[in-house]
Amino acid sequence: MRNLFSLGAGLIFLWNCCAVCGADNELSPQEKAAGWKLLFDGRTTKGWHSFKKTTFPSQGWVIEQGCLKHLDKGGGGDLLSDETFEEFELTWEWKIAPKANSGVKYFVSEKRSTALGHEFQMIDDYQGRDGKPVLNKNCTGSFYDVLPPVKNNTKPAGEWNQSRIVVKGNQVEHWLNGEKVLSYELGSEALQAALSKSKFRAVADFGKRIKGSILLQDHGGEVWFRNIKIRDLSGQ
Repeated sequence: MRNLFSLGAGLIFLWNCCAVCGADNELSPQEKAAGWKLLFDGRTTKGWHSFKKTTFPSQGWVIEQGCLKHLDKGGGGDLLSDETFEEFELTWEWKIAPKANSGVKYFVSEKRSTALGHEFQMIDDYQGRDGKPVLNKNCTGSFYDVLPPVKNNTKPAGEWNQSRIVVKGNQVEHWLNGEKVLSYELGSEALQAALSKSKFRAVADFGKRIKGSILLQDHGGEVWFRNIKIRDLSGQ
């Protein structure tokens, strides 16, 4: 059967070309026709709010040169998308300052007491490691604290990375700089075994697909986000 996650080499090529050559925070006619929408327009805070609030944080986050930027030690807390998603394809570009740490979470429900979710980890993997990224369940591209990527092709701090998450049915994929680095199955025995060894082992239904917000993490460091795009894959 055709790989549902790759969604065709042509679409991947289109995504990479748009990231490199197209205008930032804009959708091409082809992307609009394929059902993509922007989660960040490059100019305003529209579409984002603080956890369990309806407003954008008053500190810590700014719009700078077409990016949503978290300031170093700026506080402000995590950002959540106003819209919620269950089956989707999400792409974004990001860079971090040296020694910074952040992530993008999905399946984030504000019914929980804290902003938990499956996290695509984003971190400076090079600091203190002889200029070589490492492979573990806390490095860039991992399902944070649960599953490591099979490859770590992250770029050094200060350089732009491209990331992608695909959720279709119970299948999830993490992509980094054009390569698939992790795939897992929601509700599977393998995922449950990994969760049992993680800090999320006591969280009810954590390994299941739910409808939730997309979250940009405040982990205290300086991080930039742009070209945050998503399309709904439910019913496809």
